[in-house]
Amino acid sequence: MVGQKSFGENIGVVVNSALLSVVYFAGVGVTSIVAKIGGKKFLEKDLDESGKSYWSDLSLGKKQIREYYRQF
Repeated sequence: MVGQKSFGENIGVVVNSALLSVVYFAGVGVTSIVAKIGGKKFLEKDLDESGKSYWSDLSLGKKQIREYYRQF
């Protein structure tokens, strides 16, 4: 009984690892490819030696009321 339980747990670890790896690479890989094709950069990694700071300005201007009704 102990051997069967150990065997089942080991098979579960292998199958779960394989499935989660496939899901991860499919999700992250497809997102990465689409982002590269679209030119999207999620992180600004370019160094700007002439700039004072790497902080970006946040524009908190007022929006019109109708923009709040359909946010997504």
